Amino acid sequence: MTRRLAQVAKKVGVSEATVSRVLNGKPGVSPATRQSVLTALDVLGYERPTQLRGERARLVGLVLPELQNPIFPAFAEVIGGALAQQGLTPVLCTQTKGGVSEADYVELLLQQQVSGVVFAGGLFAQADAPHDHYRLLAERRIPVVLINAPIENLDFPCISCDDAVAVEQAWRHLSSLGHERIGLVLGPADHVPSRRKLAAGRAAYAATAGAGPAGPALPEERVERTMFSLEGGHAAATRLLDRGVTGIICASDPLALGAVRAARRRGLTVPGEVSVVGFDDSAFMNCTEPPLTTVRQPIEAMGRAAVEMLNAQIQGGSVPPGELLFEPELVVRGSTGQAPRG
Repeated sequence: MTRRLAQVAKKVGVSEATVSRVLNGKPGVSPATRQSVLTALDVLGYERPTQLRGERARLVGLVLPELQNPIFPAFAEVIGGALAQQGLTPVLCTQTKGGVSEADYVELLLQQQVSGVVFAGGLFAQADAPHDHYRLLAERRIPVVLINAPIENLDFPCISCDDAVAVEQAWRHLSSLGHERIGLVLGPADHVPSRRKLAAGRAAYAATAGAGPAGPALPEERVERTMFSLEGGHAAATRLLDRGVTGIICASDPLALGAVRAARRRGLTVPGEVSVVGFDDSAFMNCTEPPLTTVRQPIEAMGRAAVEMLNAQIQGGSVPPGELLFEPELVVRGSTGQAPRG
């Protein structure tokens, strides 16, 4: 008990005596401090005293696949702030290689009796991944919102950036600069947003060939699939450069930075000989060398919409399952330029 008092007191920044007064239902503690102590108990995994269990803090799980890609900390910041404004407390759950899985986190969150869960990226977007933990949440009627394009039949409300429009914008931009040999660096074959980007790339290729939807197919050698990392982008772009591609559209900013590195390792200049477009417009992409041309996701609007959807469910309202698509925006910087002649 003494250790618990000390840990909770440290977490909240109050005295152990104050924590003791809250746990014993004694007066003399402000409502805000009392709520902070109860929330700290939940976050630290301690059981509340029996008389306080009916006042469980409204915890919300925020499950992210990683923090290395700056887009996920950006979403966490927006969603965490919006949850706090609604009186909800975010619990950040980040997967690590060889560590706690998404299903394990769901089990832990259920044990904490969370009010809801937001998944920003994750296994719901991969057709070949396990999905039983999502169905468990549905069976328990836990409010859930997904951020990113999901597989079919999950039946949760979803917030997505329009992947097709993103590729259309990037492709049109490179075509306007004279690029004819355009390649795609995408995520794994079972990744739904990457599938959408590929379909859009095929449509854009047929359109630029002047033959409409029934026109020539995008050559398979112009498409590379890889893991979402700088190293994956480097390897995939290297293979595209071997095949003479001069413009590369990537499914994330880290992939694009890997593509820039691949070009440089070849002794090629960006954008003089190779143009690269990213996706997300995550932090510091305007500070890279050259600054990265990318397609911006409206992170602020998407994060706030996700919290509004979640809170509506928590309040007992009905939010229809299905996808809310947000429009991306091409941000032209220094990594794209006129196609090389010859």
